[in-house]
Amino acid sequence: MLNFWATWCPPCIKELPDLDRLQRQNKGRLQVVGLAVDGQAPVRQFLERQPLSFAIGLAGFEGTELSRRLGNDKAALPFTVVFDRHGQPRHRKLGQTVFDELQRWVAEL
Repeated sequence: MLNFWATWCPPCIKELPDLDRLQRQNKGRLQVVGLAVDGQAPVRQFLERQPLSFAIGLAGFEGTELSRRLGNDKAALPFTVVFDRHGQPRHRKLGQTVFDELQRWVAEL
């Protein structure tokens, strides 16, 4: 699961605890990766205040182009893509996810 987010995006911040919970509950079955469309310093400061159990990468503002290539035609945040074990996108969502929705996506993999 790939989640594009930023420290300046309120819906992004609101969904991070659900993504973290999903990662912890599905360890070994699922890997959540957060790509921050943001600068290194704000992300580092944010993660010091709110550590996460999943991997975080820095995509910088170029991350919006990657999200476009994955189906985010508005280049808005947050944007989440769920891939199957063959690397094929199975679910895409522009906007904040909720835990029940995330669980359903994982169950369908």
